[in-house]
Amino acid sequence: MTSTISIRLDTETKMRLELLSERSKRSKSFLAAEAIAQYVESQEWQLGEIQEGLMDLDEGRSASHDKVSTWLKSWGKRSEGKAPR
Repeated sequence: MTSTISIRLDTETKMRLELLSERSKRSKSFLAAEAIAQYVESQEWQLGEIQEGLMDLDEGRSASHDKVSTWLKSWGKRSEGKAPR
């Protein structure tokens, strides 16, 4: 099942969408729906990860700045350390 929404696009983006529609042989609606679905999925994931991180902090699960800094300085070296927990 689908439903309809209206959006406003600046002229340049609308023209680019029209060209992409022609080149891909897909409708503008299809391309817009796909783009919105991908954006929503990405934002849901990102906000979920942020929420988990905040819950970790609330429950006292965090790594100190010094441990993280030491770990980052080890990147790309033979003695690269494991991520602090």
